Amino acid sequence: MEKLVINQHDDAVKALGSSDKHMNKLIDIVGDITVTMRPDYFKSLVRSITGQQISVSAASTIFGRLEALLDNRVEPALILETSDEQLRATGQSRQKIAYLRDLATKVYNKTIDFDRMDDMDNSSVIKQLTSIRGIGKWTAEMFLIFSLGRMNVLAVDDIGLQRGAKWLYEVDKSERRQILLDKQPVWDPHLTIASFYLWEVVHLGFDKKYQSIDDIK
Repeated sequence: MEKLVINQHDDAVKALGSSDKHMNKLIDIVGDITVTMRPDYFKSLVRSITGQQISVSAASTIFGRLEALLDNRVEPALILETSDEQLRATGQSRQKIAYLRDLATKVYNKTIDFDRMDDMDNSSVIKQLTSIRGIGKWTAEMFLIFSLGRMNVLAVDDIGLQRGAKWLYEVDKSERRQILLDKQPVWDPHLTIASFYLWEVVHLGFDKKYQSIDDIK
């Protein structure tokens, strides 16, 4: 897996901070962020489907079994050649097996062409990916960020982002999605960087330890 380093002194990060005083405080406190990317597009989507509606640890275990079954070659043809019984033995549900087969079929026959995705805009990528069974808008947005490395994506329905924004801007729970929508034009074109910093609020437990960002200082 590749690493992406968000350096607080990069021009894009400084521009984001200049646009929003609360975000600037958060950047100052968090500093640099190292993000693990998923550059293998097919494997990334298989992992996303595997992890739906189960814990992170369970998803990691099941995906590890799948990798072992496929000799660490998570490829469309091998998924299609593997029996339902073998996939079930790794811990995949019947529904997820159907999703994986739909994904593998569409990638294998080039209905979904990863080679073209780098040249497609975000909306077009989302439209393509959500044509796959079991892949919704949120999963497609995570793919844009962590696989394609798009730097202007804001997944407003992501609970982690909503929690981070609720805490940073001190709004009610009912307003946490709306504050992301309100901030979208302010943060543009650095929405992904803003997302990374909001995720750090939850990752570092700021929303549990402190009433507000000013309490940290």
